[in-house]
Amino acid sequence: MSVHKDLIKHAAIQNKTYQEFLTLDQQRENYIDEAIELCKQGNPFSTDKINEVTNMINNINLRFIPTRKNVSVEMVQDYVKSITKNQ
Repeated sequence: MSVHKDLIKHAAIQNKTYQEFLTLDQQRENYIDEAIELCKQGNPFSTDKINEVTNMINNINLRFIPTRKNVSVEMVQDYVKSITKNQ
């Protein structure tokens, strides 16, 4: 019975960690969208919040979660240039 309890406990911890990942990943996407919008408007923006959340995601210890790259200001600017060029 102890093994079953240990498995249940492990699964609960994994689920909690995965839920934390989902929350952080959505927050990262929101920060990226915010940076893109500010860049489109020609306003100053920073990628600090994006990279802070990225680092938190990369510190989560789940094997099936791929690491995320840090985002630079230039990356956002290049992305905005590419989408405005295609419109």
